[in-house]
Amino acid sequence: MGLSSSALLWIATKIHPIAVFLVGLFVLFIFLQLFLLMLTTKFALTNLRIIAKRGLIQQHSIEILLKKVESISVVQPFDGLLLGYGTVTVVGSGGTIESFKLISRPNELRKMVNNQIAKIDQSD
Repeated sequence: MGLSSSALLWIATKIHPIAVFLVGLFVLFIFLQLFLLMLTTKFALTNLRIIAKRGLIQQHSIEILLKKVESISVVQPFDGLLLGYGTVTVVGSGGTIESFKLISRPNELRKMVNNQIAKIDQSD
């Protein structure tokens, strides 16, 4: 059962317009942050290493040799499953743990990394 139109009208009269504006501004700020993070996160896979970079004003980048990768995991929230993004976490030997959020098609990326590691293992 949904709210009737009179109940919605009553709720609308009780909410101050400035509060609605501030909440809207906050939501816009959060979406802008996520959008900039998505635009400035780069993840590349070569035949020897994983290269990841994120940030616009302050950049963080890392290169991990594929021979040093212990595991790669993917976490996708419900909206990430629907929209095709997730967080990729790479664990390297020596305890290096790097997480990269909002990576497009993360399971495909994990599969590509594992295939590249298998190729390196076969060539040794």
